[in-house]
Amino acid sequence: MLGDVLWQPPADLRESTEIGRFMAWLAAERGLDFADYDELYRWSVDDLEGFWSATAEFFEVRFHTPYERVLAERKMPGAKWFTGAELNYAEHLVGRDEDHDRNAVVARSQTRAQIELSFGELREQVSRARAGLQRLGVGEGDRVVAYMPNIPETLVAFIATASLGAIWSTCAAEFGPRSVIDRFAQIEPKVLLAVPGYGYRDRYVSREQEVAAIRAGLPSVEHVVGVPYGSGELPSDAVTWEQLLAEPGPLEFTPVAFDHPLYVLFSSGTTGLPKAIVHGHGGQLLEHFKNQGLFWDLKPGGRLLWFSTTAWMMWNALVSALLMRASIVMLDGDPTWPDLLEQWRIAEELRPTTMGASSVYMVACRKAGLLPGRLLDLSSIRTFCTAGSPLPAEAYRWVYEHLDASTLMINGSGGTDVCSGMVGGSPAQPVFEGEISGPSLGVDVKAFDADGNVVVGELGEMVLTSPMPSMPVALWGDTDGSRYRSAYFDRYPGVWRQGDWIKFDERGSCVVTGRSDATLNRGGVRLGTGEFYRVVDEFPDVEDSLVVHLEDDDGGSGQLLLFIVAADGSSLDEELHGRIAKALRGQLSPRHVPDRIVGVPAIPRTLTGKKLEAPVKRILRGESAEKVASRGALLNPAALDAFVALAGELRQGQKE
Repeated sequence: MLGDVLWQPPADLRESTEIGRFMAWLAAERGLDFADYDELYRWSVDDLEGFWSATAEFFEVRFHTPYERVLAERKMPGAKWFTGAELNYAEHLVGRDEDHDRNAVVARSQTRAQIELSFGELREQVSRARAGLQRLGVGEGDRVVAYMPNIPETLVAFIATASLGAIWSTCAAEFGPRSVIDRFAQIEPKVLLAVPGYGYRDRYVSREQEVAAIRAGLPSVEHVVGVPYGSGELPSDAVTWEQLLAEPGPLEFTPVAFDHPLYVLFSSGTTGLPKAIVHGHGGQLLEHFKNQGLFWDLKPGGRLLWFSTTAWMMWNALVSALLMRASIVMLDGDPTWPDLLEQWRIAEELRPTTMGASSVYMVACRKAGLLPGRLLDLSSIRTFCTAGSPLPAEAYRWVYEHLDASTLMINGSGGTDVCSGMVGGSPAQPVFEGEISGPSLGVDVKAFDADGNVVVGELGEMVLTSPMPSMPVALWGDTDGSRYRSAYFDRYPGVWRQGDWIKFDERGSCVVTGRSDATLNRGGVRLGTGEFYRVVDEFPDVEDSLVVHLEDDDGGSGQLLLFIVAADGSSLDEELHGRIAKALRGQLSPRHVPDRIVGVPAIPRTLTGKKLEAPVKRILRGESAEKVASRGALLNPAALDAFVALAGELRQGQKE
């Protein structure tokens, strides 16, 4: 059943939006007149060279050396984009001379008072940090890493690092030492930036011991830069932030190749060592110009509010709003404290034109009965985005109950692997209740069945059949490319497999139902985990849930297990058990009714909020928790304990 249309593109699209201006520019400058988004999209994937060269020209990408060819060879893996070109991503982040007095950053934290930076002040700090890093011996190709929160110093250090052609990577300050070392040790950094602690809600969290352990575990580090944040002590021999910025220097940008490494992002690291995903200057620049400009409709003078820690790719997406000469709101602390309404209060005060939030947060707001649109003035928000996990249809309705009817709502899905979205929405596409509007420009995305056939109207593997500029340039240390090929091209030769389970309908909109490695196969029918959560998480007496299917090695039907965290004051009694089973049967199918519903204290989630479906399944099938999940990468390390105990019970039951 197709979702209702909740929003339609405006009549003045070509005058009022960035994607409309792009369409008008294509008609005027290239003689390409597209009637609607569908025509524009088809051209963008049929003529990759034309689309991406137009994107670079429209957004005035500054090439220090012009490119010879947009796409040397249309193949995967191995596509070479903008061969011969030299540029620098950081040069495009700091605005232009005329932006000197325009606001660039508003930083709000639970550790210190609010900080604001203009583009002029940002440029000055970047130039000084750049000079300071040079004094520490940092040059092109060196790695600079940060154990830092989402604060202006992190942004300044990142831009300064990128300006030198050095390579950046970061971990959030709430990560444990083992998780940080597992990530940073792979890339052998020269410089480590760190804070001694941070404020969280109404308490201070010291990280002094963690910083010491991280430093000891990274023998390649030659210098530690201590950033004063909170009341903790920095290492006695650390270079202070003030010392790093003590001397002025020119604001310069080292020209680097289009695919020169910009930063290393890491996979969640719940199973083994996290993948060290290397992203390049040019790919990130073009993709984020396209996404933040054409899709999120950010403009000069606009503002983006989207809570993220430095552990999530959304931090990189947040920072890239500066490409549009828009300002960003940097939040550090617990965004749901003193209550769930806090992010909406900040939106009323700071007046973002684009706001984003995780799907988990949106569902929580709705379940809590929040009324932000009635209590607060949210009229500044023209685009509202969600990402991170599937979003139930009811949450779409809730958004339009509390934001102006003219507000564009975008639900998107992509990931760390491309540091952007693959499917989403834009001002040129309708919004459908419970569905993602469709594929993003330049992203040749489809659903494949097990045999590699395109399917519509049924669940399939999300795949890309053509390359994107923002695909990783490599996995760090993967000298022969074998890990890269195994990670993305293991199932369909020459076709990128994203690892998500997706269904497209005949009008091009789609639904992502969860990770394909967690897909449930019951009686030969594949079930997406997101379908369960959209039903179960609607119960007011259910705080969280997770579902797995344990196959029977002897060919039986196996066990479908649903784990429930009861809300405060509730309990998983027979009555709730019956209501959940009835809802799953009625709203989905008899196949969706679990064999067991089990109450647990907490659902294991990564620090970015993703459920550990596949690791939990492996634990229940007998693998050790230490082998399949790094507790230091979890929001609540103790959340695994109940599943370890249940695995023991299952093994004992099999023996009996």
